[in-house]
This record gives sequence, structure tokens and C-alpha cells, in this order.
Amino acid sequence: MSPFEAVAEPNRRRILDLLREGERPAGDLVEALAISQPGVSKHLKLLREAGLVSVRADGQRRLYRLEPEGLAGLEAWLRPYRQFWADRLSRLEQHLEHEQ
Repeated sequence: MSPFEAVAEPNRRRILDLLREGERPAGDLVEALAISQPGVSKHLKLLREAGLVSVRADGQRRLYRLEPEGLAGLEAWLRPYRQFWADRLSRLEQHLEHEQ
């Protein structure tokens, strides 16, 4: 699964949002998402396969965290669109200033 396919699913985006705050055990994600443990595990597996999250063992727990390298590909793809909108907003600002 590509990173783009991975972030297409809303629950996986919610997991990424939660992990943005820092490393978390799977149990915390289950509680925060209010979906089943097997469901969260499936999403985490797909996010790992896409290179967006990684896992490490901490005793009996598995801690998940974002992988910056995996997110870099998404950011690189979005960069031209961000510039597109920045240019548009800049022109709008200039237009509005001219109208005043």
C-alpha cells in the first residue's frame, strides 16, 4: 500500500493525528478511536507497510510512532499545491487591498 492509499482512509488519518502528539501504545489508540482492537491493529499494520508509522516493543506493550521519512513523500507531493494556494491567496490579498 502506498502512503497515499494509506491516508485515504479516515481512521488511518485519525491514527496519524493521534501519533502526531507522540508515541502511543495501541491500547490508547483503541480508546481514542472507539473502534475495535482488531480494527486498529489492521490500520496500524497498513500504516506500517506504507512506511508512515513504526513500532517498538516496550515490555508487553507495542508503542507506535510516526515515521518522518514516510511522511516526506506525501509532503513533497503536496508542496507544489501549497505554493499554488499561497500564490492565489497572495493575489486575493493584493486585490482586496487595492479595493480598499
